[in-house]
Amino acid sequence: MPAPYNRPMLFSIPFPVIDPVLISIGPFAIRWYALAYVFSIIIGWRYTRALAAQKLSPLTPNMLDDFVTWAVLGIVLGGRIGYVVFYNADYYLQHPGESVELWHGGMSFHGGLIGVITAMALFVRKRGIGFFHLTDAIAAATPIGLFFGRLANFVNGELFGRETDLPWGMVFPGGGPNPRHPSQLYEAILEGLVLFIVLAVVAWRYRGLARPGLLSGVFLVGYGLCRIIVEFVREPDQQLGFLFGGATMGQLLSLPMLVFGLLFIWRSGRTVR
Repeated sequence: MPAPYNRPMLFSIPFPVIDPVLISIGPFAIRWYALAYVFSIIIGWRYTRALAAQKLSPLTPNMLDDFVTWAVLGIVLGGRIGYVVFYNADYYLQHPGESVELWHGGMSFHGGLIGVITAMALFVRKRGIGFFHLTDAIAAATPIGLFFGRLANFVNGELFGRETDLPWGMVFPGGGPNPRHPSQLYEAILEGLVLFIVLAVVAWRYRGLARPGLLSGVFLVGYGLCRIIVEFVREPDQQLGFLFGGATMGQLLSLPMLVFGLLFIWRSGRTVR
């Protein structure tokens, strides 16, 4: 681990403390983190309907209406199971009852991705449409969820970066007295805004839905690269630390995304609709 910086606190940016709970009435509480999921699903659903309206694939807006419930189950179940298995398996083996306590936090993007892919595979089999026709539309909208999700991580003061002496370093509650990279904001910009723009250009300017697998491949490659880059300044999970060759779990899980993404892009060039 690198030695901590001893930069005077005068030059650090204090964390803008925001209550993770927006509204609380008795035992009932609405959290920003939960709202991030709600906003992501609603906006993403509307965006995919607009993409389907291009009529470049057999996918229809009505199909996407029906898929929303499948997507929610895939995200929540896959995200939680992924966190339990990939990031904290030893703890949950000793405390299995806590694995279902979603309100305490703990979701994995890679697990959620696997969950949504599983939901999509089951859905297209039932509806009799091509797998990539659905995955491409969902891939184009996924950065919306990543953007809101990373902002929610920032509000919660979690998943912060490693210590830094850069002028925008921030002191996070629970992160010690030294400034750290606001890595949640880096991810919101790269995985959210930048990746959304790239996919939107491919989808609208280059009619990406007419090439099954192209948008899915671009998303996988784009996210994989963004996540691997940010992981160099993101603090690794305490229970895992650094793994093979100093890599983090997030980087290792992103490598297969790069491989499959490049494969999908190559395949899309051979199967133009």
